[in-house]
Amino acid sequence: MLHLSQLKKLDGSLVVSLFLLGGFSCLFVHSSSVNFGQYASSFIVKQFIFYLIGFIIMFGISLLDIEQLKKIGWPFYGLALALTAGLIVAPESIARTINEAKSWYQIPFLGSLQPSEFLKFAFLIVVSKIIISHQEKNVRPSYLADLWLFVKIGLIVLPPSLLVYKQPDTGMVMLYMAMILPMLFFSGIHRKLLIVFTAIPLVLISTVVVLYVRFNDFFTEKILGALSGHQVSRIYGWLQPYDYIDSSFQVRQGFLAIGSGEFFGKGYLNNNVYVPEKHTDFIFSAIAEELGFAGGAFVIALLFFVIYRIVLITVEAKDPFMTLMGAGISSLLAFQITQNIGMTLGLLPVTGVTLPFLSYGGSSLLSNFMLMGIVMIIHKSYKGYMFKRGD
Repeated sequence: MLHLSQLKKLDGSLVVSLFLLGGFSCLFVHSSSVNFGQYASSFIVKQFIFYLIGFIIMFGISLLDIEQLKKIGWPFYGLALALTAGLIVAPESIARTINEAKSWYQIPFLGSLQPSEFLKFAFLIVVSKIIISHQEKNVRPSYLADLWLFVKIGLIVLPPSLLVYKQPDTGMVMLYMAMILPMLFFSGIHRKLLIVFTAIPLVLISTVVVLYVRFNDFFTEKILGALSGHQVSRIYGWLQPYDYIDSSFQVRQGFLAIGSGEFFGKGYLNNNVYVPEKHTDFIFSAIAEELGFAGGAFVIALLFFVIYRIVLITVEAKDPFMTLMGAGISSLLAFQITQNIGMTLGLLPVTGVTLPFLSYGGSSLLSNFMLMGIVMIIHKSYKGYMFKRGD
């Protein structure tokens, strides 16, 4: 049982923000799952239970200290990797293929478990440990030593990422990269190496864009030919939503739902635009339809306030290991929010990335609360450090 003194060590503004997001999440998961007769019942009870478990997990992790957190990094990485790899051989009875992706274990009475979500927690700790170990061993690092750091991180991150990509789940791999790249930036390695490794994906993306615009036949045959049918349909549904009607149905309905909300929205439960899976990836379209631009802007502001608090807590900590983890968490959430809302507005491709703390889904919600538990450890450690200094 948590003592009052332990609860006081948590960041109050973050806890309040998460409670508010939980309220919005439950309300709009319910609203978007009861209309149109798409589902037999609302998902609000399950989402409430996920939130309750999430807060318990966050508080539980916050009781650890940094050294204890470091110790669980490798065992947790091994478990998450084993579960992710196990999906390859798991029978359909326990790991069904959903929307052409085999990413979940089906657990009786509990629902589904997506192990790739929990790799984020493992990567965060393990990569931070590798970087700190590198810094301690190389006080005056060389290009060769920094290049070896890239290799070590690649050996840790790439195998699980390839497994996740083959499920296929491109969106999750993008989240891993969004978390790890800023950690590399703060690792202290030579800037020239960072520029080179940053330039590689930029050149690749630019090449793909040129191929699509100038050499469309080659792009279709060689680039899209290497992707799954589900991925190809999503790409064309994004690039040409009114030419590929079937592939872009979800995106076009999302446009309509958001636009129909106008400034103040239609009111709670007054959503009449059908969007497939509205309670998961496209929950922002339900919020904007019922609360309008004003409500949508408030929710976005609340989400970015969470990131703002994480950044402040990280800066105050003044510890390299904590700085790396805080940078990874804040970058991950910022990218995830931008990607999710961007895809509902048609600005970015649909990738299946959820909206943090709002979309329905136990694995996504619980993994994000695990990250918030780390933030609370950073906050607690900083508070303890300040107390000792003052003492």
